[in-house]
Amino acid sequence: MIRIRYLTTVFAIGVAAILFSRSAAVSAADDCSTVTALVSACSSFVTYGSPDPIPGSPCCVAMTTLNNLADSGDNRRGVCRCLMDLITVYSSNATAIATLPGFCGVSLGFTIDPNTDCEYIDQYARLEGR
Repeated sequence: MIRIRYLTTVFAIGVAAILFSRSAAVSAADDCSTVTALVSACSSFVTYGSPDPIPGSPCCVAMTTLNNLADSGDNRRGVCRCLMDLITVYSSNATAIATLPGFCGVSLGFTIDPNTDCEYIDQYARLEGR
């Protein structure tokens, strides 16, 4: 039963990833509901601190999709602003949200931290080679 639920979740996230990637990345980044939906794939880890996300898991598929949305300076700033809003609203879970990209081997081109100024993240992204 758990295996079927896992496969259903992976399939749903895969379909969502395809749909999100086909939509205009700028509108997706500016629309925080997309970012929130992707982060929600990691809700168990964000809420309870376990299980750790691993590459290939539904959570990491969502983080990879989020990374793909942050494909330009404008989109990266949009994703950044949405994530900053999330860690403000869910401040008790901010550390868990901030660690998601690292667990999944993804670099968004900025640090998820309340002190990150999303308007200046292009300099950081250039240092990372994005």
